[in-house]
Amino acid sequence: MPPASHHARGVVFMLISTAGFIANVLLIRALGQVQSVNVWLVSCARFVVGLVLVATVYRHGFQPANLVRHRRLALRGIIGGLTVCGYYVTIVHLGAGRASFINNTYVIFGALLAVVLIGERFRPALAVGGVAALAGLALLTNAFGHGAHASLYDLLAVAVALGSGYMVVTIRQLHATEHTSTIFASQCAYGLVLCAVPAAFHPGPVSAVAWAVILLAGICSAVGQITMTFAFRDLPVAEGSLLQMLVPLGIAGGGLLFFSEHFSPRELAGAALILAGTALPALRRTPPTG
Repeated sequence: MPPASHHARGVVFMLISTAGFIANVLLIRALGQVQSVNVWLVSCARFVVGLVLVATVYRHGFQPANLVRHRRLALRGIIGGLTVCGYYVTIVHLGAGRASFINNTYVIFGALLAVVLIGERFRPALAVGGVAALAGLALLTNAFGHGAHASLYDLLAVAVALGSGYMVVTIRQLHATEHTSTIFASQCAYGLVLCAVPAAFHPGPVSAVAWAVILLAGICSAVGQITMTFAFRDLPVAEGSLLQMLVPLGIAGGGLLFFSEHFSPRELAGAALILAGTALPALRRTPPTG
């Protein structure tokens, strides 16, 4: 495929990924109306579904032995699992808006790390788009409203963002030697081990309807994660990460359609900034040289 086709393919897969992540969050939100389920159990189900998907769809490409044999692949899985755990902790202590805003600064961290570690260009359009998208997310979530102040959990959220930024750079590096399914499975395997510990301390009965929602959410998350991993074969870290900023915008839109939420003028301004920020680096004539 010519470079332009590679770039277009990467954009398409990244957009599919955002749709999967949006559906996952909206389903988890709907789960709260069905039954209160421990979030660690939901995470474990997500990782189990991912492993089942890899084992059934990618039987010939998946190399499970590499998960423990290759240091960088294991490190990707461990960091991926830790970022999931850390993100949930910061949501509890900082609130979803503030935690999400700080976590999404991985867009900037990932782009800067990609410049240093793999020699990608951090173009002015990406810089402007990243700032605009982050500003839009701050407006959309009211991240720093209601007398918010800095704490140790803010530092934890920054560490999670750094870990997420490093993780997407590692995905780009691992594509040189590993199959997409193996890269994805590393997060599922190590994340399952990490999340199973707190899940075991909060057991409880789960209804059949709740299990159905959990499994459907896990499928959406697995689709989102594996298509994102595949998309990073063709997209630079900065551009691919920026497209993921459409996820909070989609979640807000889903809240409007399915949960009777309403947008304030501030939130509408934030949505517009996210759209502009993500479109700026993606809509261009020349393919990335990464």
